[in-house]
Amino acid sequence: MADMPVQVVILAAGQGKRMYSNLPKVLQPLAGKPLARHVIDTVRELAVDKLLVVYGHGGEAVRSALDSSDILWARQTPQLGTGHAVAQALPLLDAAGQTLVLYGDVPLTKASTLMRLLQAGKEGLSILTVNLPDPGGYGRIVRDAAGKVQRIVEEKDASPEERQIREINTGIMSIPSRHLADWLGKLSNKNAQGEYYLTDIVALAVADGIPVRTAQPDGEWEVLGVNSKVQLAELERVHQRNIADTLLVGGVRLADPARIDVRGELSCGSDVFIDVGCVFEGDVVLADGVEIGPYCVLKNVKVGAGARIAAFCHFEDAVIGPAGVLGPYARLRPGTELGAEVHVGNFVEIKNSKIAAQSKANHLAYIGDAEIGQRVNIGAGTITCNYDGANKHRTVIEDDAFIGSDSQLVAPVTVGRGATLGAGTTLTKNAPPNALTVSRAKQVTLSGWERPKKAKN
Repeated sequence: MADMPVQVVILAAGQGKRMYSNLPKVLQPLAGKPLARHVIDTVRELAVDKLLVVYGHGGEAVRSALDSSDILWARQTPQLGTGHAVAQALPLLDAAGQTLVLYGDVPLTKASTLMRLLQAGKEGLSILTVNLPDPGGYGRIVRDAAGKVQRIVEEKDASPEERQIREINTGIMSIPSRHLADWLGKLSNKNAQGEYYLTDIVALAVADGIPVRTAQPDGEWEVLGVNSKVQLAELERVHQRNIADTLLVGGVRLADPARIDVRGELSCGSDVFIDVGCVFEGDVVLADGVEIGPYCVLKNVKVGAGARIAAFCHFEDAVIGPAGVLGPYARLRPGTELGAEVHVGNFVEIKNSKIAAQSKANHLAYIGDAEIGQRVNIGAGTITCNYDGANKHRTVIEDDAFIGSDSQLVAPVTVGRGATLGAGTTLTKNAPPNALTVSRAKQVTLSGWERPKKAKN
């Protein structure tokens, strides 16, 4: 932050008993990424001066999953409340600027909202608040007759009148760092839960004459936390719908915005169409005019302009050239690179192979560790036998070759330019260019042969 130093403390020590999981709560996945990772990534958008995570339950598993060179760590053992958690971070915090307190199980707060909160707290303390029609379970913002914030009261400690307040505390706040040690030292655990509440510093700030202001998020979903698998599932759909809306605004046509899952980054050109049930993981790029059929899974894939992908395809770590036609039921495994106008049909699997422009493998084939030229036809049932039980070997098929159906190419082997392999060929030696190569048992007909009959009991 250019105008004032900002340090961030992310509270990530909770056990999450209601998750009923051995995985710590902050590591539960949302859109394929741990909850706390969402928070960390948002913080990095702010370019803060210091990032610190308070961990506890899950211990080293949390550190291992989230650790990075720009993260400082403080351990909270035992967990005695949010105020106690921030106190564990004090030895690593500076007294200058603001300390922004976030939560590892509140993953969707936008960077723009946090900027608004920091701006509100430039001259004091600021709290992110939301007005809810049903504020049950949340701490309430207590204001005086002039509308100034006086304190925060947790619901278990609130009077019947205070429970009628609809403005709730999200827990996210920006605190003047120079006062943090003093206020945390004055906290008491004399409350319904026997914990040290961070929210009690609000009353201490008021008593010290420090301005207390509030800011609000653009959407209520930004401050939703996760305490159960039910809430995790609900937040997943909220997040996915937000992604879908962004895609729609950007010109992508979705068959149903409620049936798409993006678990990474999805970049789309113009006039892209995505059918129902598709899952996008890692970094996926769809160029102009790409069409994705229903129930496809794409992970770390680049798809060239005008390519058409039919239903039930699974692609991973692959590059698809422009105007390709793929599927249904095609599988591209890591290392696959397809040139322009390549056709890959149903039940074709390709791994660690390059296929040049206008080549086709339309039916029931396995192509592994191969280099295939332009305008090559791969017949149904063709297999590149790339593994000898110990090592992988490559198959080379040069331009304009024709591979007959049910052929086996035992690598290492080369099929020359313009060569033809007859159907049923088992190729163990190089096939010369512009010639027909056939490896096939002689056809025999046995006259007088009778089919066996079932024995009678």
